[in-house]
Amino acid sequence: MANITRYDPFGDLGDFFKDDFFKGFFFKPVRLPEAQSVAQIRMDVTEDDKAYTVRAELPGVKKEDIKISLDGNQVTISAEVKQEKEEKKGEKVICKERYHGSVYRSFSLASDVDEAQASAKHADGVLEVVLPKKAGGAVKQIAIQ
Repeated sequence: MANITRYDPFGDLGDFFKDDFFKGFFFKPVRLPEAQSVAQIRMDVTEDDKAYTVRAELPGVKKEDIKISLDGNQVTISAEVKQEKEEKKGEKVICKERYHGSVYRSFSLASDVDEAQASAKHADGVLEVVLPKKAGGAVKQIAIQ
C-alpha cells in the first residue's frame, strides 16, 4: 500500500516561511513604511447650482492651524498636525500610529470660485467650506462654420 503525503508547492521555501518569516510576528510591534503612515485629509465634495460644498475631516487640528487657498478653480486645504510632548519615566512606546506634521490636499473644480463670497467653518474635527460659483461661468456654445 502506498503512503499518502501532502503536496507542498513551495518545497523548502515553505519551511522558511513557516519557521523563520513569521517568527515573533504577533509578539513584536510592526512598523509601517513612512509612506503608509502619513495622514491624509479625507473629504466629501458636493455641488448644487450655486456653490460647491467641501467637508473635510481634520480631527485634532485647531482652526488656527488650517489654511485654505483659492486660485480660480484650484482649491488647496492644508493643516499643521502638532504632536503633544508627553513622556513618562519607565514607559517605552510599543506602537505609535498618530501622525504629526503637515498635510494638504489640492484639487480642481469644474468652474471658477467666487473668492469674495467663500466661507468656512470648523467644528468637531470637520471643516466645512462653501465655495460659490463665479457668475458668468455658464458654458458658451460656439457655432461651427
